[in-house]
Amino acid sequence: MPTKAERALSRVRKICAALPDVEERPSHSAPTFFYKGRKSFLMFHDDHHGDGRLAIWCAAPPGVQDQVVREEPTRFFVPAYVGYRGWIGLHLDVDVDWVEVEDVVRDAYCMVAPKSVVDALTRSR
Repeated sequence: MPTKAERALSRVRKICAALPDVEERPSHSAPTFFYKGRKSFLMFHDDHHGDGRLAIWCAAPPGVQDQVVREEPTRFFVPAYVGYRGWIGLHLDVDVDWVEVEDVVRDAYCMVAPKSVVDALTRSR
């Protein structure tokens, strides 16, 4: 039977795979998702350096990090290493709203994909 982390990673992979030109490869020992293999927008972590969290770290639009961490600190956090760039951490070890996860992943993807790709994605929604 798959672990909670394996089930969560499977769902994250499915969400990312639905976006155009997404590639996955390990980066810093974590499954990481890139637009065309060049720009990362999401990292999946299970107990990163013993922090006890099952989470994704995602690129986020300006101002979002401060807002979500302040409003929902039990679900969002400032991740190590990439937090200074405005990325957000989203716990997957709590009661997860997978529709919200999809929105967070989509927003992260839109931070790195070219405007033309983002516009086409927005129109297809």
